[in-house]
Amino acid sequence: MSLHTPINAPLGNTEFMSGYLDALALVERLHRLLLDVIKDEFERVGVLEINAVQALLLFNIGDNEVTAGELKTRGYYQGSNVSYNLKKLVEMGYMHHQRCEIDRRSVRVRLTEKGRNIRDIVSGLFERHAEGLKGKGVLGDDGIDRITASLRRVERYWTDQIRYIY
Repeated sequence: MSLHTPINAPLGNTEFMSGYLDALALVERLHRLLLDVIKDEFERVGVLEINAVQALLLFNIGDNEVTAGELKTRGYYQGSNVSYNLKKLVEMGYMHHQRCEIDRRSVRVRLTEKGRNIRDIVSGLFERHAEGLKGKGVLGDDGIDRITASLRRVERYWTDQIRYIY
């Protein structure tokens, strides 16, 4: 039994609940670790003015032109977090911004050359990691496909809980 297992968990469900809580903790740790890995890469290459969350934001925007609302609806970021980071990235010259012609309240953003350079650093890091995971036998095509499929099912389940339960 895990330390995370609730005392009042039904007896038949204790093992599953323990595994579920361990999986949730792992997802949280992996996200924090991903941010640390990106931070370490930026320190290594001497890019110190941008944080890992901002770097991931640039990576996820890529070659697209988007609004903060579109990033939120894609599920990447929370509202105030994305607005704050977009503002900072524009101020630091990593992104262009422009008011929408139709809805003047909405601002569209896209990467500048400086932003594309950051995106490329993150992309290169991820490519090296993918090669390392596969090359060292940590994960193969089948393993990554199974992990991704399982995580997508959990994502759909959680999304359904938000949409239909509350």
